[in-house]
Amino acid sequence: MKTAATELLDIEAPIFAFSHCRDVVAATSKAGGFGVLGAAWMTPEHLEQELKWIDDHVEGRPYGVDMVFSSTATAVDFKETPRELVPEENRRFINELMDQDGVPPLSEEDAKGWYAEYARNLAFSPEASEALLDVALRHPVKLVVSALGVAPDHVIKRVHDYGAKFGALVGSARQAQKQVAAGVDIIVAQGSEAGGHTGEISSLVLWPQIVDAVAPVPVLAAGGIGRGRQMAAAIALGAEGVWCGTIWLGTVESELAPDMRDVLYAAKADDAVITYGYTGKPCRAIRSKYTEAWKRSDAPKPLKAVPMQSILSGEPFRRAERAHRKDWMTYAAGQIVELVNEPVSVKTVIYDMILEYAEAMDRLSQVNED
Repeated sequence: MKTAATELLDIEAPIFAFSHCRDVVAATSKAGGFGVLGAAWMTPEHLEQELKWIDDHVEGRPYGVDMVFSSTATAVDFKETPRELVPEENRRFINELMDQDGVPPLSEEDAKGWYAEYARNLAFSPEASEALLDVALRHPVKLVVSALGVAPDHVIKRVHDYGAKFGALVGSARQAQKQVAAGVDIIVAQGSEAGGHTGEISSLVLWPQIVDAVAPVPVLAAGGIGRGRQMAAAIALGAEGVWCGTIWLGTVESELAPDMRDVLYAAKADDAVITYGYTGKPCRAIRSKYTEAWKRSDAPKPLKAVPMQSILSGEPFRRAERAHRKDWMTYAAGQIVELVNEPVSVKTVIYDMILEYAEAMDRLSQVNED
């Protein structure tokens, strides 16, 4: 397959895999696609370890990193206990609900330690993001992607001077035009069906809008893609490739623990709901007692200052994990989650997508001939 995206990044198939798991990234690139490591939840030390591992296992194939370049993130002062930075009302609300439901609490020592560790991984300030970029540019990354907002001019210039391309995720044509004006090389148009942070416009409406708005800059379609027929639809609407996230969560290479895999495999399309309880921003994740708690009439307002709600979520997530309480577990996932119901390899997912894509295009060709 040849598209503007494959030509831009010298890859065989225009299938991009966003994942927090290094194994998924390496396996995707080795299979002819393009793996992108989600680095926003990492410290510089952790990112250095992950990228070194990818370098050692990707067999020289290209890959990229995705991070947050937010000018509005709240800096976390590690001289204080991060738990004390989160309003007591919010902490008490979710922990008391878990207490009432019989989920064992963490010890005081564990809770404090977990807050500190979680907060360290969620430092989204400009300084923290550029520290991650420093690490990334010590490795042969071919693409840096901004997951949230327009990156500063000097950041985009640094990436270009290094010899890599710069991309950005967007949820509207207006956002896409701002990114192109800032100098990005490739746009990821993410429809509302996607997992994680998402906008309000559905994929079939959004993709052609953005393709038209930023031409000739190549656009990757995201949101609701996990099969070849969906990929064919995206290409037909003008996209130069597809950006997938949820479909990799169930693979044998995925980072998910066994309990979370069980939750994932059992989820249906309508279980992928929008919640503010995960990060304080609209985020599509698997429905659970945790996501439902923040919709209650007596729930305090989720913390919108990045990354405070994310820091708050660490303790209840840890409690659910330790107690093996699957009914309280959640994970960012899109509406294609229903397609993720058994462990298969990344290579199998990619090959199945390409095969079904070819079959879909053949069917269209036959329709045209008829």
